[in-house]
Amino acid sequence: MSGFVEKPEPLQVPGLVHLHTGKVRELYRNEAGDLVMVASDRISAYDWVLPSEIPDKGRVLTRLSLWWFERLADLAPSHVISTELPAGAPAEWEGRTLICKSLRMVPVECVARGYLTGSGLAEYNDSRTVCGIALPEGLTDGSELPAPIFTPATKAAVGDHDENVSYEEVARRVGAETAALLRRTTLDVYARARDIARERGIILADTKFEFGFDADGGLIIADEVLTPDSSRFWPAADWSPGRAQPSYDKQYVRDWLTSPASGWDRRGETPPPPLPPEVVAATRAKYLEAYELLTGTPWS
Repeated sequence: MSGFVEKPEPLQVPGLVHLHTGKVRELYRNEAGDLVMVASDRISAYDWVLPSEIPDKGRVLTRLSLWWFERLADLAPSHVISTELPAGAPAEWEGRTLICKSLRMVPVECVARGYLTGSGLAEYNDSRTVCGIALPEGLTDGSELPAPIFTPATKAAVGDHDENVSYEEVARRVGAETAALLRRTTLDVYARARDIARERGIILADTKFEFGFDADGGLIIADEVLTPDSSRFWPAADWSPGRAQPSYDKQYVRDWLTSPASGWDRRGETPPPPLPPEVVAATRAKYLEAYELLTGTPWS
């Protein structure tokens, strides 16, 4: 059992049709047929969307995605049309709303890994492979890979696990030409972002992208890009393979939920409890720190 602890009731805005409530975003369609994405302050962990929110998180994700979209446009254009607030939208949508192209989405999470951790580490420990890609012996948690790899996953519904799949499975689902384009673009974008992050003292261990095709058949980056929700960012100065790495993300949330202090059993059917104020504050601080380090701009 998983999903929303308390599923929110989406706001109804004149001129907008509500389409979907995701883990973080509300999705609408405007009268022109464009999509309106609104990033909330919700946070998820262990396939649950928690009852607590992280103040400013939605604005961090939106502003950081826009910063990255500008730096990746020559490799893959983004779906963003405008950041203007739709007429009649509530003031709290300011800074967390994007007007976007409606795309034919590719049903694959495009994941690039430059370092071994997470589900990739678990598979490696079992078979010395990740998504069917053979890797050398001797790697451990946090090891840098010989070269970045494309490790796709199927996109799951809220409350379900994304499932790692092989490149061959992606080619079977979307066609060989599209699969090759996805792999090439994913690795090119990862390499650009990795180098930018490295200049700022941050390791981009892995990240995931969502792509779609526009009306002209062009490949477009959608959703968010290179945020602490979709990426693992590690402080380069503290990198030490063989253990879990310090990170700029929601690790505070995961650690508290699995600690005795929470009283929660992630293997049971009881939803997770609200986060204590100090965990909320520490998590917000990590998101802001990631934004400020990457962009070189103070949060305001």
